Amino acid sequence: MPASPSTARAINDRLALGLLQERGPLTAGQLKQLTGLSRPTVADLVERLTAAGLVRVVGESGAARRGPNARLYGIVADGAFLAALDVRTDGVVVLVADLVGRVLAEASVPVDGGAGTGPAVERVVAAVERAAKEAGAERLHTVGIGAPGLIDPATGDLRDSAGLPAWHRSLAAALQERLPGARITVENETNLAALAEQREGAARDRDTFVLLWLGHGTGAAVVLDGVLRRGASGGTGEIGFLPVPGTSSLPSATDCGGGFHALAGAAAVLSLAAAHGLPTPAVVDGPSAAGVVRAAVRNASATGASAAGGTATEGRPGKAPTGERAGRGAAEPGGGPVPVPGAGPSAAETGPGAGEGVAGRAPGGGAGARFVAAENGPGSRDVVGGRSTGAAGAGSVAGVEPPARGSSADEGVPVRAGRDGAPSVSPPPDRQPAGAGDAGARFLAALADGVAVGAASVVAVLDPGCVVLGGEVGRAGGEVLAGLVAERLARLSPLPTEVRAGGLGGSAVLRGALLTARDRAQDELWSGRQSRP
Repeated sequence: MPASPSTARAINDRLALGLLQERGPLTAGQLKQLTGLSRPTVADLVERLTAAGLVRVVGESGAARRGPNARLYGIVADGAFLAALDVRTDGVVVLVADLVGRVLAEASVPVDGGAGTGPAVERVVAAVERAAKEAGAERLHTVGIGAPGLIDPATGDLRDSAGLPAWHRSLAAALQERLPGARITVENETNLAALAEQREGAARDRDTFVLLWLGHGTGAAVVLDGVLRRGASGGTGEIGFLPVPGTSSLPSATDCGGGFHALAGAAAVLSLAAAHGLPTPAVVDGPSAAGVVRAAVRNASATGASAAGGTATEGRPGKAPTGERAGRGAAEPGGGPVPVPGAGPSAAETGPGAGEGVAGRAPGGGAGARFVAAENGPGSRDVVGGRSTGAAGAGSVAGVEPPARGSSADEGVPVRAGRDGAPSVSPPPDRQPAGAGDAGARFLAALADGVAVGAASVVAVLDPGCVVLGGEVGRAGGEVLAGLVAERLARLSPLPTEVRAGGLGGSAVLRGALLTARDRAQDELWSGRQSRP
């Protein structure tokens, strides 16, 4: 059944607006070419969108040709102003943008941990109002908020979460009261990071993928068939609570210390770095952990040390901080090191390409390099840039338990699970090169072990085909960490999976909040004004 004339006009208008949003100002001729519509149809829609105040002439085409230059049409950027907030435990980052997403003002608002709910909320709301004034926005149309914790899928409100400040839950209501008429949206920060990576970052060519957030805490976002999945209670991606081998205990409903968080959270990363003799800062948060990882990558690359040849299991911190997922609350490194189960010798030790540096480096390298973990027959896994040999059973995750008290792990000696599942000192002395680069390489190898354990669990359930390492730590590790995780994941899972370094890092939450606010504002404005006579 053909569309009615009004429906066809609405479809064509949204198509043209989407192209103008994606590509910037275009001429009528360019719109005709990109849409496939006839010249009269394009002329009608341009006139209609201009009359509705959605599009205006923003310049002229610079193409050299006879006659007058063609007019360039663009979205009316000041038709609405937007705000995006990245809510953190110790403060908020705010930006104000126009309807096409151009940032007009930014602000960072620290919030003291001892501040009460009222003063903390007032401080943030006042900062949003100042940023809007600086941007020249008389009013804000839509405000997008990214926050740690669970979002109630029924109400859209941030649920009460242990370990997170009470003012987080009061912020949206306060903004709604002070910004009458504004649309306020709240979304989990890791979900927003995934949306941003899909639109502007490492997952632009994927409609199914999982983002692992590695920052102060750990989290995951799941996008299946182009749709962000939140779960029945909004808890999809609570990977910090995922029970994994290599921790000193099991997680509980209120404590993720025995879960994946204990292997890949900031406190765990810094404790692991200290166990490898690397300098670590006193502050325990995502940026601090990212700085240590970035330095390790730089040192290992400068010296040519192969992180792929590092120990399969190194000392790990014990209990991690409680009650936080991807949030950035206060945390301190846990107790003494415990082993992380590995998967036997790496590709660089036993397979082709040994000694060639970081295994898994894709041809061409660069920030966009991708790594594939794929099965290549029984007992082997194919990895771009190197081959991992040996069946998963040797040193596999299954059945490995932390050593008893009094073992070498308690004394900080690196431990690897042997073929029979019992711990043994690893690696051999001839594989323990000295120097900062080598220490950094071994640290990165051990970090990749822990990250791969969580990634393998997610892959086994969802088979996403692609895992993006996001957050500050994921971005800091870059293609080196992605390659190491891909290599280890190939030994843990038979499912072919790309591992990619996130392209947006710590800015992904703010970008996701802005994109969400822009989509909502454009959808309302475009639909509302097009329906007017």
